[in-house]
Amino acid sequence: MNRLRRYGRVVRVLGVVGLGLSMASVFGLLERLNCNSTMERRQRWSMFFMARLSNALPFRVTVIGERPATPMLWVSNHVSWTDIALLGQLTPLSFLSKSEVRGWPIAGWLAAKAGSLFIRRGAGDSQLIREQMTRHLQQSLSLLMFPEGTTTDGGSVRTFHGRLFSAAIESRVSLQPVAIRYLRNGEPDRIAPFVGNDDLLSHLLRLFAHEQAEVEIHLLEPIACEQQERAVLAFRAQEMIRQVVATRPGNHPAEAELAHNGITAVS
Repeated sequence: MNRLRRYGRVVRVLGVVGLGLSMASVFGLLERLNCNSTMERRQRWSMFFMARLSNALPFRVTVIGERPATPMLWVSNHVSWTDIALLGQLTPLSFLSKSEVRGWPIAGWLAAKAGSLFIRRGAGDSQLIREQMTRHLQQSLSLLMFPEGTTTDGGSVRTFHGRLFSAAIESRVSLQPVAIRYLRNGEPDRIAPFVGNDDLLSHLLRLFAHEQAEVEIHLLEPIACEQQERAVLAFRAQEMIRQVVATRPGNHPAEAELAHNGITAVS
């Protein structure tokens, strides 16, 4: 029976992916007809898709802090591919992804149609991607990046690469630091991290073989970028996120709780 339940959950996720493919196909058709959708519309459809995908995953999500009312450059630690769905459901935004994602079956096509920006690590095109990020942010469109450049086991935060923080400075938008952590039975979850040579299907099956885990998403105090050095911004955001990751689970203010769409929001 447990095996049937596991595969039933996988089928549900695949159904949501099918929905995403249908949405992406519509955007592809519009492109062929020279009726390109605006990035704002793509972000809202992406948020709709991410919410459905998050609901199909075995997580109970608690959002701690206030969602920003204005577009910002979001920066977060990175634990798993599931970060993208869980963060993408919170607000309309685009993602900065490594160029390899564009070539992934299905996922790469979905990411491209959703308006993701792609960067090649160490390829010398940081100036180009910074200009793309700046234009994106100047259009009052939020963008999220993972400055560590890779996933971790969730127990620590790696050094944030600072060169792309220049886009926030040039666009005159603030940073929204985000700390995400996965918990199981009150301890750091060792099942959710997607690291090393793990593959997507094996990871999904491993997740669904266990009961629901807890996910805390901490929306920390925004950082104003005016008259700041990019290295300083990177260090400040990294330290704010590191302090949350290093704090014992459950030690956060809970002035009010609101259940909405399966998400608990604490502000």
